[in-house]
Amino acid sequence: MVTVIVRLIQRIANGKWDELEEIDKRFSEMEENLGYPPKKRFRCLSGGDNNIVVVEREYQSLGKMEKIMTKGFLDPEYSKLSEKLEKIVDWSKMEIWVPHPPFPA
Repeated sequence: MVTVIVRLIQRIANGKWDELEEIDKRFSEMEENLGYPPKKRFRCLSGGDNNIVVVEREYQSLGKMEKIMTKGFLDPEYSKLSEKLEKIVDWSKMEIWVPHPPFPA
């Protein structure tokens, strides 16, 4: 099994942080019910764009990540909430990290 860290990096539109908090509360409830691992959120304190939020989760394997994320993508309420989030996010990217080397000999 390979531990996987998923890092979601988003730039939130100016003045939309309160909306983000409301949406994030609803996401947290849904994600807990869907079996997502706990998330950690970060915001730049100094030296960068303070409208960036980074959300990290650690999954036990790529297979478990895929299974859990698929549940979210197929959930109609999760999809509706994702559409609301898209309206306040200027841009977004997702990174998937594994240990190096990922598959030791």
